[in-house]
Amino acid sequence: MAAASRTLWSFDSLLLTCYLLVISSIIIVDAEISDNRTIGRALKAYRLPKDRKGRDASSAAYMFNDNEKDLDIIATYSDVSGTIRTCRVKMKDLSASWVLENPINVDKVQGSQVQVLKLKDTYQTSTPFQENVEQSTDDQQFQEGEILSHRQTYWSPVKFKRQILRQKRRDLRTAELVRQGKEVDKKMQATEAIESLKNMDTVMKGKYSIWRKDFENPNADSTLKLMRDQIIMAKVYANIAFSKKQTVLYNSLLKQVMESLNVIGEANSDADLHPSSLDRAKAMGHALSVAKDELYDCFTVERKLRAMLLTTEDNLESQKKRSAFLIQLAAKTVPKPLHCLSLQLSADYYFHGYYQTKQEPYNEKLEDPSLYHYAIFSDNVLATSVVVNSTVLHANEPEKHVFHIVTDKLNFAAMKMWFLVNSPESATIQVDNIDDFKWMNSSYCSVLRQLESVRIKDYYFKANHPSTLSDGADHLKYRNPKYLSILNHLRFYLPEVHPKLDKILFLDDDIVVQKDLTPLWDVDLKGMVNGAVETCKESFHRFDKYLNFSNPIIIENFDPNACGWAFGMNIFDLKEWRKRNITAIYHHWQDLNDDRTLWKLGTLPPGLITFYNLTHPLDRKWHVLGLGYDPALNRTEIENAAVIHYNGNYKPWLDLAVSKYQSYWSKYVSSGNYYLQRCNISE
Repeated sequence: MAAASRTLWSFDSLLLTCYLLVISSIIIVDAEISDNRTIGRALKAYRLPKDRKGRDASSAAYMFNDNEKDLDIIATYSDVSGTIRTCRVKMKDLSASWVLENPINVDKVQGSQVQVLKLKDTYQTSTPFQENVEQSTDDQQFQEGEILSHRQTYWSPVKFKRQILRQKRRDLRTAELVRQGKEVDKKMQATEAIESLKNMDTVMKGKYSIWRKDFENPNADSTLKLMRDQIIMAKVYANIAFSKKQTVLYNSLLKQVMESLNVIGEANSDADLHPSSLDRAKAMGHALSVAKDELYDCFTVERKLRAMLLTTEDNLESQKKRSAFLIQLAAKTVPKPLHCLSLQLSADYYFHGYYQTKQEPYNEKLEDPSLYHYAIFSDNVLATSVVVNSTVLHANEPEKHVFHIVTDKLNFAAMKMWFLVNSPESATIQVDNIDDFKWMNSSYCSVLRQLESVRIKDYYFKANHPSTLSDGADHLKYRNPKYLSILNHLRFYLPEVHPKLDKILFLDDDIVVQKDLTPLWDVDLKGMVNGAVETCKESFHRFDKYLNFSNPIIIENFDPNACGWAFGMNIFDLKEWRKRNITAIYHHWQDLNDDRTLWKLGTLPPGLITFYNLTHPLDRKWHVLGLGYDPALNRTEIENAAVIHYNGNYKPWLDLAVSKYQSYWSKYVSSGNYYLQRCNISE
């Protein structure tokens, strides 16, 4: 009985074991089937583009067709849990998207040989399935030398070309977007700048002096402003107190005004005020408070303020006229050092007997038309020396440059003496006296005849003439003594002064030469007589500024919008001048203007008329003007110019000169010169 129980127990144990084994086998097989399906789905997920025969030449399916012996493939992969597994699949189960990285000729592979073929998914750059599948029968028996050297790329050429074109399109699109972005940024910046300018308040508040600097704090003169306003109100109340015979209050206010004026002095900002200015302002405020309590009446105060305003405007106009007169006087009066220089040179000229030399030896250079000739008409020794020195210094061949200087009888000895002792070594200098030109007389020269008339003398020298101080600066400038000098009109007689020359460069005595001027002789004037730099800009410096277009003679012959040009540096074709008889044209118009109804006195208006349609415009870099009146010129233009011109009242040898322009002129003054030191003339 016991034996039967043991046998039954052994049978039950065996049956349970078999059952467990069957269950385990089913689980394993099911897992393998699931894995095979997973691999199959992964391997067949993509398809490679087919060739003309319907398959890619490098695909695994094409390498092994159905008639040939299929190969086993061991696929290594990671399941969902991350465990690395292996599985066998057949080559025929692979999709066409799998290609051999190193395809071989299967016919040459012997059965006994072991080959390893690496498989590559052609879509691996865009799919998460990027496992390398290897085919091998025995990895340990791999022989590298038995693999054929022939390889076929696993990239389709068509797809490769498409990818390149796609990349190019991406790059072009990116560049286009970047460019558009930059343009949008620029437009936004421009828009912001315009809006900021529109919103900018250009009114500088708190400014009470035209000499104040722009970068100063606009509230830096608040105390000064307060004190000046207090003075105005104190004067108003003082006038009211005087009219009401309140003597004590009147005297008190006048005293406060005087004390406040003493504290202010010449201050232009709070920083310039005396430390006691605040206490002074408080005391004035208290006095004004007392005056307001006793005298304030709106109508009366308004009337007094209006009267003060009118009086101030009248005083301002008077001061403007006085200022214009004083500027003209200072500009045209010979400074003491220059007067001293002329006297010293003249004294030495006669002391050393140079006046006894009646005629200098003939110099053939003076009439050689192949050389570079300059005409300078001046009575200013120092200014003429700067013109000559600066020209010679920048000349490439100074020995070929000839300067013809003409001055008046009063300054001839000084001019002659200066260039006798200070003449440039290589250049040729000729100094003539205008009184030696016997052909220049009133019977030939219209301007001489006019200057000798009683009417002109009255215009210049009669104090009660309409063009007196009361008429302002516009009339004062035409009373300039230079208009009485025939030197100023000698430029219209160049062919008579230099009968054997073909071309000549006219230079004013208030210019400085900064470059070699010889290329001017090669400029083609295209049949014109005068080569000059035009000065018109937009509506400025056109004929209507210089000529009286209310006169019918002017209207019939000239265009009011014709562009003006400048005297100061002019190249003249004397052959064309003689051919067209330019001097006769000048005489004709000068005679017509005997009553000064066509233009005011001066040489530029008759010059514009005489050379009308006969002037060739030169490049502006040859001649930059305005250093004698415009403090806002462009420094780069000045430094790049061949000639700079100090036209205007602020000549460089005067104290009136614009200080920042003075160095361009003074560097050509020899401060160590004996005569300059004796007359205290320095740079």
